[in-house]
Amino acid sequence: MRLNMGVGDHLEVFPWFLIYFVENNGFAFGLELFGYWGKFFLTLFRIVFSFFLFKWLIRVVNVKGVCWGSFSMLLIFSGAIGNIIDSVFYGLVFDYSPLFFGKVVDFLYFPLFEGFYPKWLPIIGGQEFLFFGYIFNIADCSITIGAFILLFVYRDVSFSE
Repeated sequence: MRLNMGVGDHLEVFPWFLIYFVENNGFAFGLELFGYWGKFFLTLFRIVFSFFLFKWLIRVVNVKGVCWGSFSMLLIFSGAIGNIIDSVFYGLVFDYSPLFFGKVVDFLYFPLFEGFYPKWLPIIGGQEFLFFGYIFNIADCSITIGAFILLFVYRDVSFSE
């Protein structure tokens, strides 16, 4: 995307769906913690977490076979790997940061509708809101879908009887 679009550029697919190019330096919702070292530890945590998730996934497949639980874990693992590739290599490829300090590319934007909070609500009453103003990527979708499936089939991945 970076080759064809600049940060903040967008392309309207439908009025409720835009390809909107942003670079996320942090994690969920663009949150960043602890500056330079926070970014390093976030990337390192993603890698360590993915390693243990992969080991758990292999164990589930070996013990329980292919099931909804293993499918959900595979979705989570695949999404994590996608985000890891971005945070480890993206900055290096585009020559703006060293290894492990890249940004994750987000581009799916669904501003479904906007309106106003009712005036009777404390603090936010009368203020304008946008329903689903978050921008995310395919890896985030994979992680979210995998997590929702896992909520319903958690017994497929537990080893207690």
